[in-house]
Amino acid sequence: MVLLGSTGSIGVNTLAVAERFNIRVEVLVAGNNIALLKEQIVKFQPCFVSVATKELAEQIDHPRVFWGEEGIVKAIRNSSSSIVVNALVGFLGLRPTIVAIEEGKTVALANKESLVAAGAFIDPKHLRPIDSEHFGLWYLLNGRIPKKMTITASGGAFRDWPIEKIEHATLENALKHPNWSMGAKITIDSATMTNKLFELLEARWLYGCENVDAIIEPKSVIHALVEFADGATTAQMAHPDMKLPIAYALMQEVNVPVLEPVDLLRVGSLEFREIIPDRYPIWAIKEDLLKHPKRGVVVNAANEAAITKFVEGRIAFGDLPRLTIAAYEHFSGVDPQSIDEVFEIDREVRRWCETR
Repeated sequence: MVLLGSTGSIGVNTLAVAERFNIRVEVLVAGNNIALLKEQIVKFQPCFVSVATKELAEQIDHPRVFWGEEGIVKAIRNSSSSIVVNALVGFLGLRPTIVAIEEGKTVALANKESLVAAGAFIDPKHLRPIDSEHFGLWYLLNGRIPKKMTITASGGAFRDWPIEKIEHATLENALKHPNWSMGAKITIDSATMTNKLFELLEARWLYGCENVDAIIEPKSVIHALVEFADGATTAQMAHPDMKLPIAYALMQEVNVPVLEPVDLLRVGSLEFREIIPDRYPIWAIKEDLLKHPKRGVVVNAANEAAITKFVEGRIAFGDLPRLTIAAYEHFSGVDPQSIDEVFEIDREVRRWCETR
C-alpha cells in the first residue's frame, strides 16, 4: 500500500494494522515529523518516501525521497500498489485522491476534505471510508437502500462547558478532546462541530442519501445508525479505535478480532443529545449546505483559514464559526463545474478570509 500521512494518528494505526496482517508498505508520505518517519522507514523499508520540504528531504537517508505536493504525486504515480491510504490533513489531500483514482488505485479515505470540497467530481466506487462513522454506515447498509442515515458526534472539548464561556476558549482548551486522540486540526473541528458538518457531506457523497443527520453520543460507542423503509433502525457499535475501519478499508473482509467487543453492562447506559447552534454556531448552515453540497469547498477553505488565524492567536475561538459562516454567505453563488474550479474557488475564499 501507499500511506499518505504516516506520522499522524491514522497513519500510525494503519502501520499497526499493516504489521499485524503482513501488508507491504511501498510508500511512506509524512510532513514534518522526521524523527518518527525515520523510525518507520527503518521498520517498513518503503520503496519511496516523501516529506513536506526539500530541506527535510535532505535529512532522510533513503535513495528515493520526494518533497512537497509534487513529491506526493510522484510517489503515487511511481508506486505499483493498488491501494492508497489518504490520511493527509486538509485540502492538501484532494489532489492525491484525484491522482490515485486517475492511476486506477483504490483510495482508503481518511482525508475528509477531498469529498467536502470536491465530492461532486469523485466517484465513490473508488473509495473505501476510514472515518469510523462512514465505515459504520457501510457496515450497516450492506447494499440496502436507507431511508435515513445518522452519524454520531462526541460533542468535542466543549460539550459540557457553559455556553457563555466557549466564545473565549483557548487553543489548549480546544485540543482537549474527551474521547479520541487526534491531530490538532480535527480536534479543533470537533470542538466547533465543523468536523461533523463535513462528515454529513461525506456521507451524502459516499452513499447518495440526502437524508443525513448527526446527534451527540458522548461515549462514542455508537458510531452510526441507519433507518430503513420498514421502520427498523440498526446501529453499529465499537470501542473508539480506528484500527477496525482501517482493517476493513485495507482488506475488505476481517474475520479475526481487531478490537475487544463492547460490553453493554460495563457501558451501563447511553445518552443522546441534539446538536444545537447555541453551542455549535456552525450548525446553523447545516440544512442549506446539505441542499447545496458543492459549496463545501467554501466552508472547507474558510474553516482552514480561520483555524490558522486561531492557532496564530489572531482571532478568538468564537470567531472560527463566524468567519466560516461569513464566507459561506459571501460566496453563496458558488457552483463549481470542474475540479479546476474547485481549486480556484479554494484560493479565492482563502484570500477573502485573510482580509477579514
